[in-house]
Amino acid sequence: MKNRMWTKTELAAGQGAARVLIRTLLVGLVSAGLISVAQAGPREQARRIHDRLAGVPPTEAVLVSMETDVDPFQNNDPLAAAYTAMGNPNFYNVTLKNFAAPWTNRDQSVFVPLNDYIATVIGMIRDEVPFNTLLSADLLYVGAVGLPIAGYSPSSNQHYADIESQGLDMSDTGVLEQRVQSTLAGSVPGHATAGIITSRGAAEAFFVAGTNRAMFRFTMMNHMCNDMEQIHDVKRIPDRIRQDVSRSPGGDSRLFLNNCIGCHNGMDPLAGAFAYYNYNDATGNIEFTDGVVQPKYFNNEDNFPFGYVTTDDSWLNYWRSGQNEFLGWDLTLPGSGNGAKSLGREFGNSDAFASCQVKKVFKAVCLREPEDQPDRDQVATMIGTFKAGGLYSMKRVFADAAVYCMDP
Repeated sequence: MKNRMWTKTELAAGQGAARVLIRTLLVGLVSAGLISVAQAGPREQARRIHDRLAGVPPTEAVLVSMETDVDPFQNNDPLAAAYTAMGNPNFYNVTLKNFAAPWTNRDQSVFVPLNDYIATVIGMIRDEVPFNTLLSADLLYVGAVGLPIAGYSPSSNQHYADIESQGLDMSDTGVLEQRVQSTLAGSVPGHATAGIITSRGAAEAFFVAGTNRAMFRFTMMNHMCNDMEQIHDVKRIPDRIRQDVSRSPGGDSRLFLNNCIGCHNGMDPLAGAFAYYNYNDATGNIEFTDGVVQPKYFNNEDNFPFGYVTTDDSWLNYWRSGQNEFLGWDLTLPGSGNGAKSLGREFGNSDAFASCQVKKVFKAVCLREPEDQPDRDQVATMIGTFKAGGLYSMKRVFADAAVYCMDP
């Protein structure tokens, strides 16, 4: 008998029969106790992906579609199922809102109203804006013109409170839209914008009163996943530590040399980037005094008159050497500059920034920290995917985490 070409119909029938045979064999092996089932079935996996990302049950039609994508004998594309789940409005209006809310306040509480900081995080993730520009871009997300809400105001949060109270869908580009931050009324000029750092929400929480070190510390905590204890290094040069830091707290210089210096020798040179910024609690506005250092930088200047006097908004990254090299600074950048925008680029292009975003997503989706070697390997893979091609896609990070944790 001569060889002949199989028709598409015959091939499809053969593939279908093979799937049935494989499934029958697997069921038999499981029943005989020869193999164990470590994974849920495609339908359960699809449901879990949806629950983890959207926080609500899928409709039957959506579940069937996702099941088809998850099933290795059909589409075998669980990432597509995750993107389907992220199409649910709850992913933006609830999951991402709760994801970003703790970054916007000193108590790190999720129970805060929607504001421009949170809305911008949601919009950037929705629109696949490279997330490494979160701390430097000249953009802000606002409610679209024509919505039945209060207009955007640089001195009030009512605009965003109305979006939330009316249950407007932020997954809709006709509700939440991207604007050039510097063109909005009351904003800082374009060269001084720094993404969410110069949002009203961040300014109200971290530029108010104090000495602007709060903005530095909470940026490190929220976007580099390191607080001051983790980056404490007493071996850096102390020449930019400001006058308000006593060199003999309580009359004991050892406290300064073994404790205070370890944070301030790195923080103060970097926090110089915020020298022209303030939040006016009386007017409710962020302020930018271009070329004029804010008076708060001279608070308690008599504590140590020979300390560093801030004269401009220049900054230096002394943590590029020593133990804090582990933060993975981008050596194609100069490691110094002026203003919050260039500092935001320094942070946003570091390995620590990428790692921090991935670990936060892993915890939010998988409901736990990475806890064993497979988890750590997965996080490393997700960091590589996040940075690949300069895309810095947070949606892909959420999708990867959901697929990895789709089994119990």
